[in-house]
Order: sequence, then structure tokens, then C-alpha cells
Amino acid sequence: MLFMGTCLLYCARMAMPICAVPMAASFHWSKIDSGLVLGGFFWGYCFTQILGGHASDKVGGERVLFISAASWSLTTAATPLLAKLGSHSLALMTMARFLMGLLQGVFFPSLASLCSQRVVEGERGILMSIMNSGSFLGTLLAGGMGSLMLDHYGWESIFYAVGLLSGLWALMVWQCFLRGDVALKQMEVSTESQWSLSRARWLSLIKEPSVWAMVFAHMCMCSSSYTLLSWLPTYFKESFPHAKGWVYNVIPWLVAIPSALCGGYVSDFLINEGYSVAAVRKIMQFFAMGVSSMLLMPLCGDVSFSSAVIFISAAVGLTTFTSGYVGLLRVSVSTVYAAFLKDFLSVKEN
Repeated sequence: MLFMGTCLLYCARMAMPICAVPMAASFHWSKIDSGLVLGGFFWGYCFTQILGGHASDKVGGERVLFISAASWSLTTAATPLLAKLGSHSLALMTMARFLMGLLQGVFFPSLASLCSQRVVEGERGILMSIMNSGSFLGTLLAGGMGSLMLDHYGWESIFYAVGLLSGLWALMVWQCFLRGDVALKQMEVSTESQWSLSRARWLSLIKEPSVWAMVFAHMCMCSSSYTLLSWLPTYFKESFPHAKGWVYNVIPWLVAIPSALCGGYVSDFLINEGYSVAAVRKIMQFFAMGVSSMLLMPLCGDVSFSSAVIFISAAVGLTTFTSGYVGLLRVSVSTVYAAFLKDFLSVKEN
């Protein structure tokens, strides 16, 4: 169920980037206008991350998932209607994407909370890996099926289809998690694993350069990956107008799946060969951020369609070398991050 939810989440997230070019032509948007619409999602997305985690801890992640999915499915399905509601299509679309970001921003924090409360520690890693892999499938489905629907039925059909499927998934969440016969009982956490942080300790933690280094690196990685996610369809549509949309919307993300698996294998291999975890993380980050950025530079010049697809696919594939690490960061509320805090505090106390 959660794998399907992550898949539909990225289908809804990719709907606007895929439809940006025909919508810009229909409503006479400039590049700046398109950027406002595409960027509106992330302004909303960043505001509900902490709120989503806090609300999930209080009322349960499954309830937050249901409310979020029901709301974003309705917003997605209503997007074509809002676009044609009046003469202010740019403002309406920007607000719609901002609302979409607000609603989807609680999804991954609620997953982390749900895992920490309902799943034993030894099974959280594989569960989060399965759920996060739905993002790749969702991107592939949106790129492949969305391109075909765009060519045959128009851009409105993509929003209607994704909104309908997301609404059906929300009903399944309600039936299986909130009204189902299998009651989800919160795990009892032993008092030994419960520990609290004073305000002074939190202040000392956020003063650590290593913490801000992780924040900065994560910001750069997300900035580059979501720029590719949002603008790739526009780049190919304008640079190669006669190319098939399903080719450039599918192949780069299809490469991402085996590349992510390869990245995990390489990480485990290097650690088993005696490399430290810190060194392995730096190596993987170098390829994910450094080498991938070098592969994007040739696209600034005059390249052929096949060369552009190869460069983009290689760059996207390399960015997934950190997918396992990011997946751990998302569930770190209860596992990795907690262990890091404990180690940090013990060092400070000693």
C-alpha cells in the first residue's frame, strides 16, 4: 500500500513538469511564468515537513497519509478546471502548485513516523527501501504513460487520471489502515531507549559544523535533482521538438533503478573491503554530485538528441548513488539520526 502511495505521489508531482510546455503555449506563459508555476510546489513543500512529522507523531502517520492523499488527489484532478476558471491562470496555477506542495510535504515525514511506531527496528530498512523505490516507478509511469496521454488526449487527461488514481488509493488507505479488521497497535518502546534533549543540547547540536555541512549538501543535492525533475521535459521539447516524449521522459529514470542498486552494492563492497563509512559516503557523494554535474555541462552547447539522452541518463543514474543514504535520512527520526544524536551527546558528556 505504501509503495503504491509513493508511486502515485511522484505521478502527481511529475504531472505539471510534463504538461508545462503545452500549458505554457495554451496560456501564453513565458519562461519566468513557467518557473513560478513549477517552483510554487517547492515553496509549499518546505513549509509542512516539520509540521507533518509532528502531527504524525501525535495522531498517527496513517491518518495524516489519508488526509494528505485525499487532499492532493482532489487538487490534482481540479487543476485543469482551475486553469480555465478565469483570465488569471498563472496565479491560479501557482497557488494550486503551492497547495500541492503543502499537502505532499507531510507524506515522507508521516512515513518515517509510521515506521517508527508500527514497525520493528529490524524491518524498517527494507520497508523504507521498498517504499522509496515507488518514487522511481511513479516517475517512469508519469513520463511514459503521461507522454502518450499528452499526445493523444491532451494535457488535462494526465491530471484527471492521476487525481482519480490517487483518490482511489486514499480510499484504500481509509479501508485498510483506519477501518480494516487488522488493527494497527503502537509499539511499546522501552524506557531505556527513551531519551530527551534539553534546549541547551539542541542549541549545541545545531552549532556543529558537520550538521550544517549535511544540511548544505542535502540542499544542493535536492536543488539539482528537482531542477532536473522539473525542467527536463521542457529542455527536450524545446531543443528537440520532433523527438518522442516517452523516450526522454522514460529512459533517464529507467537508468536510475539499476544505478541505485549498483550504488548500494558498491557501498557495501567498499565497506566490506575495509573503507570507513565516512569515506564511502564521501566517495558516493562525489560521484552523485560531482561527476553528474560534469555530465550536465555539455548540454549547455550544441549536442545531438542521442548524446543529450546519454548525458542526462548518466547524470540521473549517478545521482541515485545516494538514494540509499537519503532513504536512511528520511527514516532517521527513529533510527540513524537517533543513533547519531546519542553518540554526539555521549561525546559531549564525556
